[in-house]
Amino acid sequence: MPVVVDPENATLGALLAGLPAGAQGVLSVDRMHGWLTQHTDEYVVVLGPHLALADTVAVCEGLRTTRPTVSVVLVRDELDTATLAGAMKAGARDVVQTADVPALEAAVDRAYQLHLALRGPTGAAHVGRVVTVFSPKGGVGKTTMAVNLALALTEQGARKVCLVDLDLGFGDVAITMQLFPTHSIEHAVGAEDSLDAAMLEGLLTRHQESLMVLAAPAHPDVRDRITAALVTRVLRTLRETFDHVVVDTAPAFDEQTLTALDETDECVIVATLDVPTLKNVKVALETLEMLDIARGHRHLLLNRADDAVGIGPDKVEAILGMGVAAQVESSIDIAAATNAGTPIVLENPAHQSSTAIRALAARLAGDTVAAPRSAAASSLEDPPAESEKPARRFRLRR
Repeated sequence: MPVVVDPENATLGALLAGLPAGAQGVLSVDRMHGWLTQHTDEYVVVLGPHLALADTVAVCEGLRTTRPTVSVVLVRDELDTATLAGAMKAGARDVVQTADVPALEAAVDRAYQLHLALRGPTGAAHVGRVVTVFSPKGGVGKTTMAVNLALALTEQGARKVCLVDLDLGFGDVAITMQLFPTHSIEHAVGAEDSLDAAMLEGLLTRHQESLMVLAAPAHPDVRDRITAALVTRVLRTLRETFDHVVVDTAPAFDEQTLTALDETDECVIVATLDVPTLKNVKVALETLEMLDIARGHRHLLLNRADDAVGIGPDKVEAILGMGVAAQVESSIDIAAATNAGTPIVLENPAHQSSTAIRALAARLAGDTVAAPRSAAASSLEDPPAESEKPARRFRLRR
């Protein structure tokens, strides 16, 4: 998947529009290096026109020796002899003009052909992981947690992440992030048998922090037209080009939510410290167990986790029979950040809540993080290895 670097969002979007489906855009060279660390199979870096020429030369010279199979394509507003000579001397494969989209497409294609010649076919297809955020009760902050978790998983552009709003009646992901999508999952209706990565990319809305969003329909009456087969096709197609697909679900076991859960690799269950919510979560966990969904890969996130309410994490673990993976305490800062359209992990990365969410994201991404343990949690078996993960037996049929 090509990675494009430019500090201007508008330019970044224009360059991405001329590249293959799955291309990633980042705002700085530092984020590009983070992406390359996570994606050892990358084959081309496109450096946009708003990067200083000295920075582009430094990138070319560095990659020429450290990642010789990665081509660098330099995009400039104006092409002159000095720029061309300097870029080629530094190791750039191609230099193209900003407005010349066909030339950029051709340069990226040449880079891909060179990559195949140097390394051979890549082998197994890319398969991302689906992280479903679920709660059986509304009003627990599920969407806020899903948005912040998705942003944390991007690791500032080092990972490619898509957030899917599957609360098809009243989804709030777009408004929470102050996005105004022109397309939504509604526009994929009828494409259950033909939807591919290129078509689906046209329905996504880009957030400036390298996160892509598939928005919910604007009107709730569309919900019944989103079939289980379409949900399956969307999630499996997104797996092909994204490292993580985060799904924000409706607070109910409806057909679409059950389908998403059946495609899930990791399930984050959001709860608050009140008896009605804990009762519903207990029933939901029993349902997930009965359906054999995400066994050994369920993570309990306590939101608004304040001891003053009389129910602490230890009591929650005893009630639910599972350990607490993350705790986010009540904070006016979270609400203020959400209302401003800048989720807390972006607004205040050092905030206690941001730290908790990033730690959970690291666990979901497979990074080494010390998991919280308790008396209740210690009695649980360790999650099985991926190869031992039980096969999913639940499938919806229409």
